[in-house]
Amino acid sequence: MRYVTILTVALFLGITGGAADAKRPIREVPELYEPLFYIAVANEIRKKCPSISERRVKGITALWTLRNRANALGYSDKEIEAFYDSEAERARMAERGEAYLAQFGADRNDIESLCAFGRAEIERNSAIGVYLKEN
Repeated sequence: MRYVTILTVALFLGITGGAADAKRPIREVPELYEPLFYIAVANEIRKKCPSISERRVKGITALWTLRNRANALGYSDKEIEAFYDSEAERARMAERGEAYLAQFGADRNDIESLCAFGRAEIERNSAIGVYLKEN
């Protein structure tokens, strides 16, 4: 369980291009950043909602696929690791997540609204809901 959490955090928060080369930061590469964002939101929901848990294999598979895709696009593992160490990227992801949740009347600090949002996402089998399941 701890490994999954560390891997999730590392990968969903951790990918960006290096400043020394011409690559764009991963946050500017939608095919990588959008799935990472959805995984991050799902992770927040599963951590805070006792009635919701993660689809662990699906999440790990998605994260490894994204890491492999980032590598194929020219991002090194060192660049990936640099991003998850970035407080600025974590703050950026958290801010975006809070704004996204607010669009649906949910708040990450209001467990009831967050769990209701999570259940709705599971029901819709959305990009977030695919990583979650009700207990």
